Amino acid sequence: QVQLVESGGGLVQAGGSLRLSCAASGTILRINAMGWYRQAPGKQRELVAQITSGGNTNYADSVKGRFTISRDNANNTVYLQMNSLKPEDTAVYYCNAILSLVGRIPQYQYSYWGQGTQVTVSS
Repeated sequence: QVQLVESGGGLVQAGGSLRLSCAASGTILRINAMGWYRQAPGKQRELVAQITSGGNTNYADSVKGRFTISRDNANNTVYLQMNSLKPEDTAVYYCNAILSLVGRIPQYQYSYWGQGTQVTVSS
């Protein structure tokens, strides 16, 4: 029904930048929030940043001032600009969308995940 396709991961040196993109498609009625999570080896998945349909944002303390989340509502796409990357930012980054579906009760919210994209920051 819904697909989230991520792109933009890769290998970068410490201090460098990367930009992640995630495009949502399918039988989407409305996307209420989109965000990025990450999971490093041996650690739990954690929220990196989230943005609502109204443009309100929320960041993990560890990325504030370095990462910026933005959203293109018309194209159901979310971006994560990552600057001043550190080795501890190394993880698989997952896109998430909280949305309602065409043909379903509009108040019901569903959570979908992308397949993940690897970000590796070398020291």
